[in-house]
Amino acid sequence: MQNLTRFLLTAAVVACTSLSVAAKRTDDRPNILFILLDDLGKEWVSSYGATDIETPVVDSLAAGGIKFNNFYVMPQCTPTRLTLMTGQKPFRHGWVNHWDVPRWGGRAHYDYILNPSMVRGINEAGYATAVAGKWQVNDFRVQPEAMVEMGFDDYCMWTGWEADNKPSAERYWDPYIHTKEGSRTYQGAFGDKVFTDFLIDFMGKHKDEPMLMYFAMCLPHGPLVSTPSEPDVTDKMDKHKAMVRYADELTGQLVQALDDLGIRDDTIIIWTTDNGTAGSITGTRNGRRVPGGKAKTLETGVNSPFIVNAPGRTPVGIESNALFTIADMMPTFAELAGAKLPEQFVLDGVSVADALLGKSERSPHDWIMAMGGRNEAKLTDAGVENAYVYRDRVLRNERFKLYVDTNRTPEKLFDLENDPWEEHNIIGSTDPDAAAAQAFLTLQLSRYPGRDSDPIYNPLPARPWDVPVTAQSEVWKK
Repeated sequence: MQNLTRFLLTAAVVACTSLSVAAKRTDDRPNILFILLDDLGKEWVSSYGATDIETPVVDSLAAGGIKFNNFYVMPQCTPTRLTLMTGQKPFRHGWVNHWDVPRWGGRAHYDYILNPSMVRGINEAGYATAVAGKWQVNDFRVQPEAMVEMGFDDYCMWTGWEADNKPSAERYWDPYIHTKEGSRTYQGAFGDKVFTDFLIDFMGKHKDEPMLMYFAMCLPHGPLVSTPSEPDVTDKMDKHKAMVRYADELTGQLVQALDDLGIRDDTIIIWTTDNGTAGSITGTRNGRRVPGGKAKTLETGVNSPFIVNAPGRTPVGIESNALFTIADMMPTFAELAGAKLPEQFVLDGVSVADALLGKSERSPHDWIMAMGGRNEAKLTDAGVENAYVYRDRVLRNERFKLYVDTNRTPEKLFDLENDPWEEHNIIGSTDPDAAAAQAFLTLQLSRYPGRDSDPIYNPLPARPWDVPVTAQSEVWKK
C-alpha cells in the first residue's frame, strides 16, 4: 500500500507541468519554495546515482527541471544556515562552526540588527514570507518573535534542543514546536508533517500574492526514528531509509498543494540539503560505497544535491555544472523578487538567477569555497569564539580542488575530473593545468582577510541555562 501511495504521488508530481487552473495573477513575480533537508548527501538521492534508495518525487523534479552538480554548502549545520540567511561566507559572518544556541547559549544569537537577513528585503518588496522547520540559531524563550524580526510573516519551528527543557529535544514524534501561539508539544504528531501542513495552509491563505517559503526540514538528521508512512521499522539503516523516503513524500505533498491551488506555474521549487550525510551512515552511489561526509570538506560533505523545477521558467531534464554556493541564494532570491539588497553590509554571494533558470550554462563564479566543520568553537568571557584564527577551507574551480590548512598553507590538490573521490594528492604538480589551477586558487586567498570573524552579535542577558565557560570541554564532545 505504501508503494502504491508513493507511485500515485509521484505520478501527480510528474503531471504538474503547466496545468494550472487558476487565472494568472497580476503580479508575475514567482513564488519561491526553498526546501533544505538536514544531513543528506548525493549518495541518498536516486537521481544522483544512489542505488540504496529511491526518491521518486525528487527525481521527477530533476527530470522536469535542472539538476546541478557543483553547489557548495558548508560541512555542518550552523555555518550553512547562517551563510544562507546572510549572503556572507562564514569568515565574514563569524559562524564558522556549529553552535547550538538554544542548548548551549552563551548569550549568543543570530542578530538581525548587526547581520543581513535574506528575508527582510523580500518581505518589504511585497512578498508573503513563511518559514518552517529547524532554526537553532536563536532561543525562542528569550526571543519569541525572532522569526518576525528576521522578516517572516509566519512561522512554525522546532525550537531546537533547549537547555533545561527536556520535551524540546523532540523534533519528530511528539515534537516541541514554536509558533505565534507559543511553544508546546504536539502530542502524537510528527514534526515534519506538522511543518508541511503549515506551509500548505500558508499557500492557501496567500495564493493570490507572491510568496517566499523556506522549509528547513529536520529530516533525515538523527535521532533515527520510524515515520508515519513506515511506523514499524526498527533497524538503524531501515529507519534512515524510511526518513529519506518520508522527506521525498512530504516534498510531493507540497508540490501537489501548489498544483491544487493552481499556482504551480507561478512557483520556483528549489530542493537541496545543508551538508553531507552523517558519517555513521554509508550509501552506494554509482556503484561505490560512500561514507557520509558531514563535518568534512570532502565533496561528499560540501557538494550538495541541488534541483530547480519551475514549469515554463526552466528547461526540462537539464544537468548543469555551474559553480555556485549557499551564499548566492540571498541575492538570487532578491533578484527574482525584485527586492533591494541591504547596502550597509558586504555580501559575498551574487545572483545566479540566470543559471538557476537555465538561461546560462555558467554562473558568475569561476571558483567557489567551503570552510569549517566539527564543533570547534569555544565560549569565553567575550562570547562565542572560533577555535582557530583561520579555519581550514577548500576552494575549487570546475576541475581542480585545493585544500588550505589553518596556517593559510595549500596542502592538497585534487583533479576532480579524473579523481572525483579525492584519492590522489597532486599538490605541486608540474602538469600545466594543475599548476595553473593551484596558482589561481591560491591567489584567491590573498583577496580575503587572514583572520576569521567570530559570531557578530550584541550579547543577550545572561540566562540560568547558559553553559558555563568552564564546561566548554564537555560541549565540544557532544
